[in-house]
Amino acid sequence: MIEVVADRGFEATTVSQVVAAARVSRNAFYEFFADKADCFLTVTDELGRELLKEMTELSFEDGWVEVVRRGTALYLAWWREHSVLARAYFLGVAELGANGLAQRQAAYGRFEAMFLELARRARLEQPELEPLSPLVPRALVFAITEIVAEEIRAGRAEQLVELHPQLFSLIVRLLADDATAHAVAR
Repeated sequence: MIEVVADRGFEATTVSQVVAAARVSRNAFYEFFADKADCFLTVTDELGRELLKEMTELSFEDGWVEVVRRGTALYLAWWREHSVLARAYFLGVAELGANGLAQRQAAYGRFEAMFLELARRARLEQPELEPLSPLVPRALVFAITEIVAEEIRAGRAEQLVELHPQLFSLIVRLLADDATAHAVAR
């Protein structure tokens, strides 16, 4: 599904193309999925959960800033390494209407919760930090997602890791403050 959508776009993709690429029968496809949208949403949701799981495993690191540093690197490298998925996801999910938007909002919510937890950790480690605006986790998810999507749409998946210094600084600045961002820049 991912390869066919990345190649043709979601609307132009047919179940026949997907089953041919996967080398399975139509019957096997329909045993697992109601239609091509169900298949696409299932696959992208599973892969998104895989990414979040990998990032969450970093939360056992010492220091919230190091978690952000390594998590940002992992996130960018993951999308670079999954460039076919990235292209399919960032181009295809918009074509899915309400179901695609609902799935995207659910994924955003999981990443917002991750940023909220990082902000909580930041305040435990740096009690002098001001309370976090509830908009910050949402803003980070929207900004980072759109920046990565823009790079993917422009065919620059290989350069994603070059965004690390700027995104790392942005995340630290928004979750904490300018002073922390300047102190940990390297």
